[in-house]
Amino acid sequence: MTYPSTRRPGAPGSKRADLRLAGTAPDVLVGDGGTTVHNLVEPLSTEGGFGLFRLDLGPRPGGPAPHFHRGMSETFFVLSGSVRLYDGERWADTGPGDLLHVPRGAVHAFRNDSGEPASMLMLVAPGVPRAPFYEELARIVSDGHRPTPEEWAEFYRRHDHYIA
Repeated sequence: MTYPSTRRPGAPGSKRADLRLAGTAPDVLVGDGGTTVHNLVEPLSTEGGFGLFRLDLGPRPGGPAPHFHRGMSETFFVLSGSVRLYDGERWADTGPGDLLHVPRGAVHAFRNDSGEPASMLMLVAPGVPRAPFYEELARIVSDGHRPTPEEWAEFYRRHDHYIA
């Protein structure tokens, strides 16, 4: 394996690094269950290489139904608490240090059914604009509007999220 060619013009070290301190407020709050999304590394800053998010799952049970993405892979790394991860065949109760890698097109899901908070990192590659998915989902949940099945299907299609 070789390193890729330099993609950024200019002298090495000419771009500042992006520092995000641990106490930084979350970017999105989804629903009243206490789930927050932290956009740790924006895909734009990686020239579309990847995006990195921290999902802090509140104690209320919940998570997405089994689904897949056509244009991106996802990798989940549990930081704290207990998260149920679905690999397309079985659910597993996981804890800190456990990882699920999901290639493009693979069915997967996650849930926090423990009644306690949990946290995990989510790496998305390539770096698609995933933050708008969580922002729009938060608006849907908070405004009280209950989307029709057709509206949900359109929302999911726009965000490369296909229910299995």
